[in-house]
Amino acid sequence: MVQLDNVDRGILHELQLDARNRTAQEIADKVDVSASTVRNRIGELESDGIIEGYHPKIDYEKASLPLQVLFVCSAPPTARSEMVERILDVRGVVDVRETLTGRRNLYVEAVGTNTADTVRISDALHEIGLSIESSEILRQRRVQPFNHFFFTDPYATDGETEDD
Repeated sequence: MVQLDNVDRGILHELQLDARNRTAQEIADKVDVSASTVRNRIGELESDGIIEGYHPKIDYEKASLPLQVLFVCSAPPTARSEMVERILDVRGVVDVRETLTGRRNLYVEAVGTNTADTVRISDALHEIGLSIESSEILRQRRVQPFNHFFFTDPYATDGETEDD
């Protein structure tokens, strides 16, 4: 575990908001340090494995992949982690979420152009050894930055921030 200070948290928050369009200087202005400090801290956060990468948000429908499906699957707990790598090799799979407990312990998001793609992906998941509990057509997905990666006032109480 790496201890994050307010500068690290502020940098992480700003990167989550828009990593592509935030310059080191803009982030530095927000967290009240120099741009070189921001660049150094980002390097450290990457080296420590806290920042794992930078990924584009893709509108699959506009990219001619109008069908997004969420497969809710069950896998044997002892084989679940090794199955994830095989699932990610299935053409069309874009996201796999593994839960710790419960029968419905893998959530597989896939994209395709038609029903045939959905059937092909479903068949591939069965071949891997998964039991598909349900499948849902997704309309949209929204994510937001973790709201505790903002620059906080170290003297605030009860969750107050500098803006309160």
